[in-house]
Amino acid sequence: MVLCGICFDKSKINFLSEIGVKDSKKLSSKKRNELAELLKNNCYSHKIVIVEPQEIDERETKKVTLNRLEELKMAEIVNGLKPDVIYIDAADVNEERFGNSIKNLLDYKPKEIISKHKADDLFPIVSAGSIVAKNKRDTLIIEIHKKYGDFGSGYPSDIKTINFLRDYVKKYKKPPKIARKSWETTKKIIEEEVSTKKITEFLN
Repeated sequence: MVLCGICFDKSKINFLSEIGVKDSKKLSSKKRNELAELLKNNCYSHKIVIVEPQEIDERETKKVTLNRLEELKMAEIVNGLKPDVIYIDAADVNEERFGNSIKNLLDYKPKEIISKHKADDLFPIVSAGSIVAKNKRDTLIIEIHKKYGDFGSGYPSDIKTINFLRDYVKKYKKPPKIARKSWETTKKIIEEEVSTKKITEFLN
């Protein structure tokens, strides 16, 4: 999981619309890469946080939800950047509650926190952070492909990724380090390809 916060002076905020910043999911990887470089070179500051699969898995033993983990990482980014006004994509069904939760994790007092669903579509500054984060993720995926082969995007909805994971578990009897063991699809594949086989062998 890759998260990014980015800061621009208010006087330069129009720059985002001028260069075509919008929801990162609506941009090609090539366009995201172009925009990410422009954004990093022209912003006041930015901060990227990479959350490894092992840390995501560990949250289960600590009884931390994925939403809460995102909150903690977002707050880490905000505390590092300390913007006066914060625009944030709410990872909670209750936008206001999410904003207050972030506020309670900060070590300073911002002037305002705007917490909204689909903030990527609403605020160019949120789109900018998303573009830089997604571009960083794209770069990481390319590097991992060099080691593991082309397993697709790595997203839960990608059939290529699911098939790669199944083939890997069949061969090695465990998921690769790049996979989240706490992901329900991983659990299901392990159950089908490892646990079931052990039971069958025992019965034989």
